[in-house]
Amino acid sequence: MPKLLPVFRIIALLEGVSYILLLFIASPLKWFYNDPTYVGWLGMPHGILFMAYVVIAIFISSDMKWPTRTLWVVLLASVIPFGTFYIDKKYLTKSRRA
Repeated sequence: MPKLLPVFRIIALLEGVSYILLLFIASPLKWFYNDPTYVGWLGMPHGILFMAYVVIAIFISSDMKWPTRTLWVVLLASVIPFGTFYIDKKYLTKSRRA
């Protein structure tokens, strides 16, 4: 098991939650009520989490022996709502059992 896997799982969870909050709470508040406050609060943390997710995914891909296609799926999941939760279930938890 790669040393960064537990960190990656936490980053994936936080990135997924921040993305959901940004898409479904902060952005509607910004556009429907003209209140950009929450986008400002969530935007920077989400951006940092997104970059950390991508960098760590690339680092652990060789340790996890992911084919290139799997790495692309993991990276693509970061821009799909609820995608990081799917990745955790499909690719990251089964590696703990092995």
